[in-house]
Amino acid sequence: MSMGTGARARFEAIRDVTSRTPRKIELPADENGRPLKISEYFGTNTFDIHQMREKLPKEVYSKLFSTIQTGKKLDQEIANTVAHAIKEWALERGATHFCHWFQPQTGLTAEKHDAFISFDEHSRVIEKFSGSQLIQSEPDASSFPSGGMRTTFEARGYTAWDPSSPVFITEATNGKTLCVPSVFISYHGDALDEKTALIRSMEVLSQKVCELLHLIGDTGVKRIVPTLGVEQEYFLIDRAFTSLRPDLTMSGRTLVGGQPPKGQQLEDHYFGSIPARAQAFMSEMELELYKLGVPVKTRHNEVAPSQFETAPIFEEANVATDHNQIVMEVLRQVALRHNFSALMHEKPFAGVNGSGKHNNWSMMIAASSPDLDGENLLDPGKTPHQNLRFLLVLAGVLKGVHKHAGLLRAGIASSGNDHRLGANEAPPAIISVFLGDLLNRILNEIEAGAGRDKNVEAAVLKLGISKLPEVMKDNTDRNRTSPFAFTGNKFEFRAVGSSASTAFPVTLVNSAVADGFSELTAALTQKCGGSKVTEAAVLEVVRDAIAETKAIRFEGNNYSEEWVKEAEKRGLLNLRKTPEALAQLMAPKSVQMLTSMGIFSEAEVHSRFHVRTERYIKNVLIELDTLRLMADTQILPACYAYHGALASAVAAAKAAGVAAPQAETLGKLGTLISSLQIKRQQLEAAAQKVESLGSEEDKAKCLSRDVAEAMLEVRKLSDELESMVADDYWPLPKYREMLFLS
Repeated sequence: MSMGTGARARFEAIRDVTSRTPRKIELPADENGRPLKISEYFGTNTFDIHQMREKLPKEVYSKLFSTIQTGKKLDQEIANTVAHAIKEWALERGATHFCHWFQPQTGLTAEKHDAFISFDEHSRVIEKFSGSQLIQSEPDASSFPSGGMRTTFEARGYTAWDPSSPVFITEATNGKTLCVPSVFISYHGDALDEKTALIRSMEVLSQKVCELLHLIGDTGVKRIVPTLGVEQEYFLIDRAFTSLRPDLTMSGRTLVGGQPPKGQQLEDHYFGSIPARAQAFMSEMELELYKLGVPVKTRHNEVAPSQFETAPIFEEANVATDHNQIVMEVLRQVALRHNFSALMHEKPFAGVNGSGKHNNWSMMIAASSPDLDGENLLDPGKTPHQNLRFLLVLAGVLKGVHKHAGLLRAGIASSGNDHRLGANEAPPAIISVFLGDLLNRILNEIEAGAGRDKNVEAAVLKLGISKLPEVMKDNTDRNRTSPFAFTGNKFEFRAVGSSASTAFPVTLVNSAVADGFSELTAALTQKCGGSKVTEAAVLEVVRDAIAETKAIRFEGNNYSEEWVKEAEKRGLLNLRKTPEALAQLMAPKSVQMLTSMGIFSEAEVHSRFHVRTERYIKNVLIELDTLRLMADTQILPACYAYHGALASAVAAAKAAGVAAPQAETLGKLGTLISSLQIKRQQLEAAAQKVESLGSEEDKAKCLSRDVAEAMLEVRKLSDELESMVADDYWPLPKYREMLFLS
């Protein structure tokens, strides 16, 4: 038997991969060659608050800082001064171009570069960057998804600087570009991006929380900031392999691929010694991120072979969202330098862990100075009053998640996450909250009637609330199966997919929780009837919220079938697929809440639904077309070739009058090939059914059911054939090669 051309390319890739060595880079050093500490070059490519204070006049800096704190538009009077300082700083760093860096509804970022050059009155070329250029730009908006908010010929759109997120410089091979984080809106003021609504939701959350805190006597609180720490999981696969896999190239995941004898069952990869090439990659990635002011803190092996994670120190949600987009871009760019492909699909390989993006979310009282840390509202505190406030804040979160669980599920819906949710490494499609034994005991005691004593402080002490700071962090074990878990002083929204922008799910969390706080404020106001709010009244409102939201709390194994049955009894939604999850965006309850608080207009809600539905359809259609192509041009031809070689060998043996042991394999192989051909025809029929449907919603549902099932049947047979066809005939890099060779 002769080796096929496809298999030859695969073996050449294996040879290339096994001969690779870790890429070395030159680390930052001073003029004497002394290696710099991270703190000495952190943020060198970022015009952050410290650069602002150093390079701006005191009065201008004060106004700019006030703008950042309040979220108001930059004062035009100081814009030119700020722009000049940014330009001079950027030119010193070697930047030649600038752009407004924004986040359209693609899940990615966008930018249009302009050179700093202009002409002076004598027609001489000069570097110029004005306040108006800093504040606003006008990119073509016609080609970005809008979900029907505008027609193709309506091209005008505006980007506007978001001063709350630091300006930064990106470095390419032959140049540097100043990037101005921006929002993106239409000519009529509709939000065309992910960031505008996030900023709105942060402002609304701050307003609603402050209203509640003022009621209970914390009148000094002026602003609340949601904070976020985004854990990013990813796979590193050698480019020599991914270039031979049309499915990885086109869709980011393997559409076929048999299981290797060893996967992750030995549990030997998680937190294991980081492979040399991967660690070299991580070191360079972190170097680039540190220069950009991204505070990545942690790196480690994840559960699946060739899977890794990086995680930052928490920041304000808006900045953290921008920084996560930067992390994903730097991941991709640096991976290429190391001959890797960074895969951030939620389930690139069947049978092993997929990748998530755990969003560690909390709320902080804004500090009065950029050099000070605020007070975390999800930290139980050190006094009975603070502990009672913590319970009230917790009640607001529970109310929001309970009331808008379907909306939160919609926020994490995608074709990729459908393959991950409910598997052995991710929470199911049922939204629930984990609190831990101690908090659950306290909430259950409050609900049962504890704390009704006239001496409220004594009741609080009786509940053990005053001791929360001593035991909370260690007493609350982590429930890795929970989609929304309390982890000491924050909630971990574990269900977000690894390829997603954090902006949309965090916008919905902010919105849902803001609504929960709004209801608590109304309940307290009504209970006290205009009188001063007492601690007894607070406990009563907390008790009511605990009883109301009890169904959403679950401490057990979210992966179990028992929980699915229990959740149904509790009336919780189990939205397994993206189309049914996205429908929650259009639920009257969701639309009313989002529009009444001014986070989205009704048109913007419709836009988000249609953009995400359309993206789901396109993603699955790309997978469908890719699988058809692979089956027709790679898998079946390889099977035919091996089948022909076996048939020739059997015929030759029979002609020679000797036994033909290959005959049994030949028969089984022929049966499988025929079965695959039938399933391939059924896949074609399913594809044609989709094309015959009129509405987006019907197409999405058909793709999630009929097409997904037909694709899975093709995969099963392909994977079985992979285990039978001779190795030197199979053209596609196998799991055992991609996941274990480096």
